Amino acid sequence: MRGEDIDQNDLFSYVSPEERIPGDHPLRRIKRMADQALKGLSRDFGKLYSDLGRPSIPPEKLLRALLLQALYSIRSERQLMEQLDYNLLYRWFVGMSVDEVVWNASTFSKNRDRLLERDIAQKLLAQVVEQADEAQLLSHEHFTVDGTLIEAWASLKSFRRKDGEPPAPPDDPGNPTVNFHGEKRSNQTHESATDPEARLARKSDGQGARLSYCGSVLMDNRHGLIVGVDLRMATGTAEREAAMELMSGRGGRGVTLGADKAYDTHGLVAGLRGVGVTPHVARNTKRNGGSAIDGRTTRHAGYAISQRKRKLVEECFGWIKTVGLFAQTRHRGVRRVGWCFAFLAAANTLVRLRRLIPLPVQLARA
Repeated sequence: MRGEDIDQNDLFSYVSPEERIPGDHPLRRIKRMADQALKGLSRDFGKLYSDLGRPSIPPEKLLRALLLQALYSIRSERQLMEQLDYNLLYRWFVGMSVDEVVWNASTFSKNRDRLLERDIAQKLLAQVVEQADEAQLLSHEHFTVDGTLIEAWASLKSFRRKDGEPPAPPDDPGNPTVNFHGEKRSNQTHESATDPEARLARKSDGQGARLSYCGSVLMDNRHGLIVGVDLRMATGTAEREAAMELMSGRGGRGVTLGADKAYDTHGLVAGLRGVGVTPHVARNTKRNGGSAIDGRTTRHAGYAISQRKRKLVEECFGWIKTVGLFAQTRHRGVRRVGWCFAFLAAANTLVRLRRLIPLPVQLARA
């Protein structure tokens, strides 16, 4: 029998959002781990808000909404609010009722900026890593470090001389014509008028230089989980400085650090050995002075394993740049860009832990 095409305009529903979400939906595990991490940040949240005035957006709901933005590649807060208004799955994940009014996009962005004050993104990543540690998924001995360039939210047209004369009025205020061909430009003599902390950099020879930041990731070799991040201005030594910072306090007997040829310098190798870390760095025999890695390191079987494992770090960068839409940042300044980089690292770790940490028995039976 053919059914009738009748518009469904029921005023009430007796089915809760919890019942509408499938029991095996991937977001269920991510939400459970995210809620546990956010619970550990409750004291930090309390120090950010006054006891007086009107209630703001709960930081737990705000961060869950930002997780959705990263997981589903939503390109802006305004589009996030639009989808949160009608998507029942998103409302369930954030913790909003079906009738709750969605926040204004500008208000949402201002409340997000409040979380910059106490490095909430770094602490969120630490809480997620702690869950991985409790599940015995980390080795504590074998790590990999690598860096990547995050393109800044600034045009090459904004890269101007620091001591130059004020530019002439543009022919087109919205998109002025700038002729810099044949002009020698460097970070010592020029600076971006849009984002002064961005630096002109390129990852390798043969590539064009762009205004960028240097983002570094410290990865555990056992399951390829991000355990630390660092973001700083893109200088010639930024990656190696970040490597020393990320390994601070991690040295000890049997601790190794894998890396590519860019880290094969005598200064870094000596510095790592000085803090109790064995540098499993790929050899760069073409460097002036030769490679800093000799037979004392390469003769061990663990060196070959580190060289094989270190390639997993590229998957972290690939997820952050493609799914997280962070190949080019939409923020300016080391502090803001670094906050977003750390938050996306936490989101990437949650996605990986979804398959590594089993569901509790009561949820698996549901």
